[in-house]
Amino acid sequence: MLTVVAGDLLADRTGRQDSDVLALHGWMRTGADFARVLEGHDGLAVHLPGFGTTPPPPEAWGSEEYADHLAGALSGTGPYVVVGHSFGGRVAVRLAVRHPWLVRSLVLTGAPLVRATPPPAPALRVRVAKRLHAAHLLPTAVLERARRNAGSEDYRAAQGVMRDVFVRVVNEDYREDLARIAVPVTMVWGELDDSAPLAGARLAADLVPGARLEVVAGGGHLLTGDLEDRVAAALSEHLERDR
Repeated sequence: MLTVVAGDLLADRTGRQDSDVLALHGWMRTGADFARVLEGHDGLAVHLPGFGTTPPPPEAWGSEEYADHLAGALSGTGPYVVVGHSFGGRVAVRLAVRHPWLVRSLVLTGAPLVRATPPPAPALRVRVAKRLHAAHLLPTAVLERARRNAGSEDYRAAQGVMRDVFVRVVNEDYREDLARIAVPVTMVWGELDDSAPLAGARLAADLVPGARLEVVAGGGHLLTGDLEDRVAAALSEHLERDR
């Protein structure tokens, strides 16, 4: 059932009003991704600002601002077992460190937290366009078109402030926050995840004290099939352990 958490923050609620699970979705996704994962649990699958039916943020937020906004909306509730997929996993890490009273444990999947390889250099045509633009030889519109054409599918699909959010978030670093997490963490990863490669997940798990990494053979990035089943099982294990 769609519910207003606080202000303009919306979520799909399952079970009782007093939720003990908070689910945070991936980029260009919605809380609906967690329908099966939250079956039988009391939970909130949030529609983060700029996705689903929740309006975008007023400016280009990073994952810290998303976490702070959640904390304000959830004030006086929790603590939660937080399940974070992809972009939602980034926000979940920030939430656990910046607002630890809201988080009793984490289940992370497909979250790009640590790069295993250096980021790719900008395309040559973008570098040339930026230099020409800086020299006032190329209109801004042409530079933006070059950026869009060279950008990822997610970058091209984002509009308005959400494109700036995307650029900001993909350039964030989480190493310090990962080392500061003080709650139990289970990382469930698709072996074939090409959006958040397993090599980066292994590096992230090494930084989190006591983190457990489970690899799902044949699993990809999205919450489907065996990966979805294992995330649901990890959530149930955390809830049972905390009772």
